[in-house]
Amino acid sequence: MSETTPRTARVERATSESRIDLSVNLDGTGTSDIETTVPFFNHMLTAFAKHSLTDITVRASGDTDIDVHHTVEDTGIVLGQAIREALGDKRGIARYGDALVPLDESLAQAVVDISGRPYLVHVGEPAGFEFHLIGGHFTGSMVRHFFEAITFAAGLTVHLELVRGRDPHHIAEAEFKAFARAFRQAKAFDAGVVGIPSTKGAL
Repeated sequence: MSETTPRTARVERATSESRIDLSVNLDGTGTSDIETTVPFFNHMLTAFAKHSLTDITVRASGDTDIDVHHTVEDTGIVLGQAIREALGDKRGIARYGDALVPLDESLAQAVVDISGRPYLVHVGEPAGFEFHLIGGHFTGSMVRHFFEAITFAAGLTVHLELVRGRDPHHIAEAEFKAFARAFRQAKAFDAGVVGIPSTKGAL
């Protein structure tokens, strides 16, 4: 991949629990066309697209009559797979990114390394956040499930910390936006980088 070649990918995945058709353009402007049948998740993915400057189209459906878990997690897996494919050999990218993002009383920090080594550190959410229904359907636990899915599928090392926060909607949105801004920096081409930004010669 090079700065003149758009970094795009499309991934489809169908199981007994969900069906997902997703495409990304890492060199986009943040436009999105998202329908997962989970309204709050649509909102979070739209925020991720906007603040990471990644164009994303998603059509996802699943057994949400049972729980939103499968649809959210599987969409995270497919988005991670698409990101990994679109990144190619990662030649010329900055590789690292970090962001500190507020949303009213909430403040979240994310650090992203496009390392090829999946690892997630996710801390700071208040006790009980995982049980709260956001929008009446999206439990707080889905936030971590999504980040686990995308981190492992994309091959990212991510440290995500909620510095402070009270409102569950604000907490989730601050985390998604912080991750988006950090990923935006990490995926960007860096004019000072020659080749692949690793002493190993591969990421």
